[in-house]
Amino acid sequence: QVQLVESGGGLEQAGGSLRLSCAASGRTFRDSTMGWFRQAPGKEREFVAAITWNIGSTYYADSVKGRFTISRDDAKNTVYLQMNSLKPEDTAVYYCAVRWFGVSYLPTGYKYWGQGTQVTVSS
Repeated sequence: QVQLVESGGGLEQAGGSLRLSCAASGRTFRDSTMGWFRQAPGKEREFVAAITWNIGSTYYADSVKGRFTISRDDAKNTVYLQMNSLKPEDTAVYYCAVRWFGVSYLPTGYKYWGQGTQVTVSS
């Protein structure tokens, strides 16, 4: 059974930084793509960033490009989302998710999900 456990959310002021972690377990993540999504109240879940496990190719939503960085630690089976220059509009529940073989920007493209971690950015 695949498990994804997010941590690192919290309350931060605009302009500040947070780092989210997603610890993965349960099967090999070779050939996988790990993604971060977020969902604000009353809005649909949206793509934030993704990274391919094998090569480490990265993908970002335009809204976070240049501010957020996704990375992975193979030895720890953990994916990170470093969030800098935070804005109030970044406030949302952040989820990590995993799929195998290929990249998707849609939530429906991912098979397993974590429980989510709240990020709140105050102005």
